[in-house]
Amino acid sequence: MHEMALTQGILAVISSEQKKSGFSRVREIRLKIGEYSGVIPSCIETFFPLAAEGTAAEGASLVLETVPAAFRCPDCGYEGPVEKHTACCPDCGGTGIRMTQGREFFVENLAVE
Repeated sequence: MHEMALTQGILAVISSEQKKSGFSRVREIRLKIGEYSGVIPSCIETFFPLAAEGTAAEGASLVLETVPAAFRCPDCGYEGPVEKHTACCPDCGGTGIRMTQGREFFVENLAVE
């Protein structure tokens, strides 16, 4: 499960920010998780309390926001969602669509004391 490693990465980001800013405690962590990132949000929620024990993030709440996938068609300029399991533009049927969002995974914000 790579989510444990990702959770430890979140804590590394927090530790780095704590060294820079000098805060003592994290109250809330906001994460952006793309629909096609490959990250399972429920696993992050499960692993986080265990990984955060003894850190400034212990007891912090997690706010997970899913970023929906969006695509762009170079043939007609369409931008927006595409039905899952389809590889073509919903407007023109073109197959050259490219994902423009939906793979994200990052710490968007920390609420600290």
